[in-house]
Amino acid sequence: MPETKETISHADAEVERWERETLEPTVKKNPETKKRFESVSLEEVNRLYTPADISDQDFAEDISFPGEFPYTRGIHPTGYRGKLWTMRQFAGFSTPEETNTRFKYLLEQGQNGLSVAYDLPTLMGYDADSPLSEGEVGKCGVAVSSLADMEVLFDGIPLDQVTVSQTINAPASVLLAMYLVVAEKQGADWKKISGTLQNDILKEYIAQKEWIYPIRPAMKLVIDTFEFCNEYVPRYNPVSVSGYHIREAGATAVQELAFTLRDGLEYVEWGVRAGLDPDRFVPRISFFFNAHNDFFEEVAKYRAARRIWAREMRDRFGSTNERTLKLRFHTQTAGVSLTVQQPLNNI
Repeated sequence: MPETKETISHADAEVERWERETLEPTVKKNPETKKRFESVSLEEVNRLYTPADISDQDFAEDISFPGEFPYTRGIHPTGYRGKLWTMRQFAGFSTPEETNTRFKYLLEQGQNGLSVAYDLPTLMGYDADSPLSEGEVGKCGVAVSSLADMEVLFDGIPLDQVTVSQTINAPASVLLAMYLVVAEKQGADWKKISGTLQNDILKEYIAQKEWIYPIRPAMKLVIDTFEFCNEYVPRYNPVSVSGYHIREAGATAVQELAFTLRDGLEYVEWGVRAGLDPDRFVPRISFFFNAHNDFFEEVAKYRAARRIWAREMRDRFGSTNERTLKLRFHTQTAGVSLTVQQPLNNI
């Protein structure tokens, strides 16, 4: 548009004036501390940005309004002005009894959802009495070896009213089965059960390394949970495609975004090959991103994630369903950004 070109031309002229009249005298008096300034991900940060830096961006196609394609500015028209996000503290330790007490305490304090941390034996599919579990039971999460353990874990917690996120991957289908049986015993209708199963096996091979089976059978289990939840637990998120662990393993923000979205697309492709309708199962795919220290870089990452996902769902899979195009994600602050010598600040 001519107006845009005029705006950019004017901005360029103003930049030259600013550099000559304002910047140069300041830099002569107080030189900058380094020649190159970088983001946390080592991307160069310019001294100044103007409309010229986004001259290739079309407002309607690339940015648009909140709640409208490509959802760069968010999937909700009013952001969180109408409804706050779910707040849940990652929790789980020792026995199901002790963790159940902790869950009830958190709910009493105003938390409106739960997030289960399982111990290493549970994550690897071992019972607590396995010789391989020695020294790890209940250490970094709660030990759950049986349906009885799961019943104790959620005793007195109505699963049709409280959403629960479960951080479990390789044996996720087994833990989901236990969870649904507990809900059934409580008298809950599965169609009212809402929550999230991490169930992202691809990032285990990439980053966290807590995998049990070869890739193909492991992926088959993931798609089986998609199919089951699609039919019987329609409000449940059967996967949380996770970039958090990839970032913690050393990826930059750009790499985290690239690998995570590629994993997400792989799950969609497997689901389609299994005969599932993208407009039925993709809306229940959720994502889990890292929130690092570089505020603007992280904001850009989230905005890019929503835009890329919307376009891929439209262009690659032919969807026009808004729920399919909208990327929903959860985030947690970066563990690698914490300072070891400040344990109280890390709690």
